Parts: sequence; C-alpha cells; structure tokens
Amino acid sequence: MAEELTPATPDESEEPIKQRKNGLYPGVSDELAENMKSGWADTELRDLEPIPQAAETAARRAALSARFPGERLVIPAGNLKTRSNDTEYSFRASVEYAYLTGNQTEDGVLVLEPKDEGHEATIYLLPRSDRENGEFWLDGQGELWVGRRHSLTEAGTLYGIPASDVRELAGALREATGPVRVVRGYDAGIEAALTDKVTAERDEELRVFLSEARLVKDDFEVGELQKAVDSTVRGFEDVVKVLDKAEATSERYIEGTFFLRARVEGNDVGYGTIAAAGPHACTLHWVRNDGAVRPGELLLLDAGVETHTYYTADVTRTLPINGRFSDLQRTIYDAVYEAQEAGIAAVKPGAKYRDFHDAAQRVLAEKLVEWGLVEGPVERVLELGLQRRWTLHGTGHMLGMDVHDCAAARVEAYVDGVLEPGMCLTVEPGLYFQADDLTVPEEYRGIGVRIEDDILVTADGNRNLSAALPRRSDEVEAWMVSLKG
Repeated sequence: MAEELTPATPDESEEPIKQRKNGLYPGVSDELAENMKSGWADTELRDLEPIPQAAETAARRAALSARFPGERLVIPAGNLKTRSNDTEYSFRASVEYAYLTGNQTEDGVLVLEPKDEGHEATIYLLPRSDRENGEFWLDGQGELWVGRRHSLTEAGTLYGIPASDVRELAGALREATGPVRVVRGYDAGIEAALTDKVTAERDEELRVFLSEARLVKDDFEVGELQKAVDSTVRGFEDVVKVLDKAEATSERYIEGTFFLRARVEGNDVGYGTIAAAGPHACTLHWVRNDGAVRPGELLLLDAGVETHTYYTADVTRTLPINGRFSDLQRTIYDAVYEAQEAGIAAVKPGAKYRDFHDAAQRVLAEKLVEWGLVEGPVERVLELGLQRRWTLHGTGHMLGMDVHDCAAARVEAYVDGVLEPGMCLTVEPGLYFQADDLTVPEEYRGIGVRIEDDILVTADGNRNLSAALPRRSDEVEAWMVSLKG
C-alpha cells in the first residue's frame, strides 16, 4: 500500500503581489491596506447541493480506481494561457479532469490516493482570495478582478470530493513515494514535481483508459448531448433568418449569429464554426469566415453548441443561400444525402465501427462513376480509394466532451472496434469539387456539400439526435421558406 499524501506546509515568506509596471498607483499605503482587510460581509454559501452529475463522476472515479489499484493518480485541469501581454484565453479545463470531477476551475488537480480498498479522492483547488495580504483586490487573478471562487468547503459539497489548497500540492508530490501516474500536457508545475516518479508509457496508459472510458455515454451524458443538439438546431434556425444580412456583410455574420445562440444557451461553441459560402465549402475546416455570401451559391454551415458541462453537438447542413437548389446543386446534394442515409442505417449495436463509413463511401463512389468523373467499376474505385479526391475525409467520429472525442483510445477499441449502445458518433459524408479541379466539368467546380448528424447507438438500432433539422433537399427548401416568413 502506498503512503498517504500529506500536503506540505506553504512557505510563510510569500512573494509580494506584483504591481503593474505602468500602473497609475505607485503603491499601497499602510492605511489603505489595513482598510481593505475588514468591513466585508460573510459570503460563504451554506445551502449548496451537489452538482447534477455527482453520482456519475463518482462512478467514473470508481472505475478508474479499479483499473489502477495501489497507484497514485494525478489528473490536472490545466492553467490559464496568455493570449497577449496580460490577458488570457478563456479557460477550458482538461476533458479528463472535468469528466472525473465536474469541476472546470483553472489550476485544479484531482488526486486519487491509494488505500487498502481502492482510492481516496481529493480535489485540489485555489481557495477564496486572501483578504489579509490584499490578493483579492491587488492580484490580477484576485476575486475583485475575475470573480468569486468557491471556498474549499463549498467545493467539497458541490463535487462530493474533499477539497484542499492546490498551492500545497506540488511540494507534497515531490516528497511522495510509490507508483504514480499523471495525465500530461496540462500543468507543467505538477509534471515537474513528478518528473522523477513517472514514465511516459505508464502515463499514456492512464490517458488511453480515460479516453476509452468515454466511448459509451451514461444517461447524464446523453441528456447533455441532446441539449447541445437542441440548442444547435435553434442556432441554425437563427442563421437562416438572417441570411440577407450575411449577404450584405460576410460569412462572419453567420458565425456571429450562431455564436450568440451558443453563448446564451450554452458555454461556448464546441469548435470553431465553419461558415463556408460558395467555393469555401470545399475547404474542410474553413474557419476564417471572411468571404462573401452570394445568392445562387451554397452555404456549408458546420457548427455546434457546447453545454455548460462541456458536451458539444457537431452538425452540418448545406443550404442554398437564396432558398432554392439549382439542378446540379440538388443532384450533388441528393447524392450526399443518399450516402448519409446508407451510413446512418449501418449504425447499430454489434456492427463494426467502420461499417457506416464503408456504406457511405460506396454510395459516393457509385455516384462518381455514374457521373463519369472516375472510371469504374465501383469495387476498383473503392479498393484504390480513388473517390477520396472528392470525398476527402472519413465519414464520422466519436462525439462527446471533445468534438472528436475519445481520440486517444486504442485503434482496436475505436476505429477497429464494434458499436455498443450508448456510443455517440457523427455521420457526415461529403463531396467537394475544388474550384481549380480540371478533372471535373466546369459547372461542378466550387461546389461543396456535407450533411452531418449526431447519431446515438441504441439497444435496437440508433437515434438521430439532430433529426429536428431537415435533411432532404425539398424539406430543406421548405424549412428555409418557413423561417424567412
């Protein structure tokens, strides 16, 4: 049995809070410093309830404990990252940490301490800002600057995990002995404290396990994914209603419109919105969104709302900007729709993960041969991958707290694995005819179409979480007309 982790005593000689080099106040008088220490109301929150997913996060920690008995496990949230000078990027906790705790606070660290039976979990966080040393109003991350933090007592209640001061953790980890694993890449200070105690191979095993643990979603996660999708549907409706304003400005009007919905109903967008009009639809991850929006062309909108618990939707629709597909646009769109239908039909428990991709690619290859764009037979096209000139990407991916969730999972558990109830994935075939592709007729060039939905594997098949958004070309047109009034 490994020994208990005992937090080190913090150094009493704290560094003074740094003053801004070009700040307008040269310092703080003794009188002001003393004045700021007192006269503040007691704001401790005493009627808190555990977060809604507390039971689920506890079960996830139990599964982790069972996988690595007798080992200390360290899972950091990560730190703030500088955007420029003294401003930071918005913080998003590591998925591994948020998945196991429900907490989203920068500098947090979850430690699972081995015991005779399983592990004892502690969540290490920054406590409330210190009012004695002036941190709360003088430090750039003090509460009067960035907002109130939960006290350690409050955090313990919310997350169902005893909470301790994270500033004491690095020193304690340096002194600790026994087997330990850490999730790397999020907190350099924590990794430095463990540098002589961990190995890359053992740490990778921890990361892989936590990635594979997310392959099958629990009921809470499915509910959050549906919530994300429902908000995303409303975001797509918002965009259709303002396409005339986008025509007068640029793709960024579309991006901004969707972002408003994401921030009002969720935490953020789950990834950079792709608002690709005209030939930009042929660039798979077009996120510059600075191009023109022209009637007669198509808009490929790939966007997803992220919930406050970090679960994201990932939906794509390709829309005629003027509300009506041209004959060629409809032909290409309907081919992609047919491929997606084949892909979705292949999503069911017991099926190979690759089946939906293969089904969709076969349909697209058949269409390309039928149109005379590639020489058949279809089996030859698929064997040589010749359709990829115009299909480019895989037909989907796992979805969850990351838009490309479970990416660290073993190949045999993911892409070479078998579908199970509770898995959630996207089905998103596409056809992209680049503007400079001389191998296709001129009228094809600059047309890109992708249709993407979020599909939950169920006990008897699948459920399309994003079915509220029309997919068939005639239904898309009717939907756009109804939204534009």
